[in-house]
Amino acid sequence: MKSKRIVTSITALVIVLYAGVIVGWHLYTPHEHLTIQNPGADNRPAGETRKADDVLIGEFFMKYTDMPASSLSGKWNCFRGEQASNTIRAAESIRTDADYPVLWSVETGEGHAAPVIYDGRVYLLDYNEQLNSDALRCFSLETGEELWRRWYRVPIKRNHGFSRTVPAIGDDYIITIGPEGHVMCCDPLTGEMKWSLDMQKTYQTEVPFWYTGQCPRVDDGILILAPAGEETLLVGLDCRTGEKRWETPNTLHYKMSHSSVMPVTLGGKRMYVYIGIGGVCGVSAEESDRGKLLWSASKWQPSVVAPSPVQISPNRLFMVAGYGTGGALLQVDRTGNGWTATVLDQYKPNVGISSEQQTPIFYNNMLISVMPKDGGAQRGQLVCYAPSDLHVPIWTSAADERFGLGPYVIINDKLFVFKEDGELYVYEILQNQMRLLKKQRIMDGVDAWGPLAYADGMLIVRDAHVVKCLKII
Repeated sequence: MKSKRIVTSITALVIVLYAGVIVGWHLYTPHEHLTIQNPGADNRPAGETRKADDVLIGEFFMKYTDMPASSLSGKWNCFRGEQASNTIRAAESIRTDADYPVLWSVETGEGHAAPVIYDGRVYLLDYNEQLNSDALRCFSLETGEELWRRWYRVPIKRNHGFSRTVPAIGDDYIITIGPEGHVMCCDPLTGEMKWSLDMQKTYQTEVPFWYTGQCPRVDDGILILAPAGEETLLVGLDCRTGEKRWETPNTLHYKMSHSSVMPVTLGGKRMYVYIGIGGVCGVSAEESDRGKLLWSASKWQPSVVAPSPVQISPNRLFMVAGYGTGGALLQVDRTGNGWTATVLDQYKPNVGISSEQQTPIFYNNMLISVMPKDGGAQRGQLVCYAPSDLHVPIWTSAADERFGLGPYVIINDKLFVFKEDGELYVYEILQNQMRLLKKQRIMDGVDAWGPLAYADGMLIVRDAHVVKCLKII
């Protein structure tokens, strides 16, 4: 009985104690000696706070090592190379008698962006999913060692990967375009930030589904962009300072596509040709009227287009697009003081040469392409067509040689084709045909869609996750 009273007393005491704590907690005012501060009273420097959608392009930098002196001087300086033809005449003799050794391999974020090569360095725009960041990475071409990296946070969701553009580089600039249209210019040696541009904020650009696929192009020191925004169709910027040199009004109301601007000479006049969502157009590239809209054609209007236009004669362009669009032949003529653009032929992908993602190559009077998945019996095959007949091939690869969305490039008289699963094929280009010389498994690849790059005897290939450098001489 006595012990029961003790337990009861202890229980009552605990209840009273806890009740006191609860009452005290409610009565105590911890902020009674604090004062309310108005915004700015903490003396925080202006600009330190950010909105959720603010991107500080190039805000972070990391230098990993100094690059030793290199004797390499080869260049692959932009999308499709300096001549925009995806061909190169190299001094080196290309080997085909044995497997190519892999000199180095680097893991990347998921994507299809391809590198440029300049004086022994490799530059690649990557995406770091853990840091939600676009990252310009610089490597040694000889060793694959990362030299420096400049990056900035821009959270995006995976959509068939992230990055998919090729930079443009010169002696004193390296320019990139990120998936959301962020343009960044750095010093190619030091990685020092030079200038930046947000195309969405500056031009009200509507970035396409699957992100920006447009690659920067520099012409005579001027960066050519196609923001295809509310008011601006094309713009020319000083590639070293970012200052605007000229602008083409968007009177055509085009939207940005995945296609890149191509410099061509039609009818004896230099111009920039762009396939946007809404049609194709030509803008003067000559000093006297640079930026002037010369012509446009709206009869051929793909809803999605990734390949760029290819010039096949002094006044004709060949164009292709995926998702059932097929191909088209465009003729551009000077008429007095003006220009006309006429679609001479257009067709579905199962009745003529086409491509979904890669831009065809025009070489030795042949159009070379890999047919899309809706290309009929030749889907996925490598094909050659004469520009005089876009409907009947003059040569096709074997039935078991199908490449999906894989890239291709011509080095001397050899065509290198990278199958989307990571197998490399090499063909000798003959008159109106090809001859298979070798094939080699490089990787067990996934979505190897990024364009190829070559310099100093080294070919760089990639799939969605890995970049590899092969020695091919």
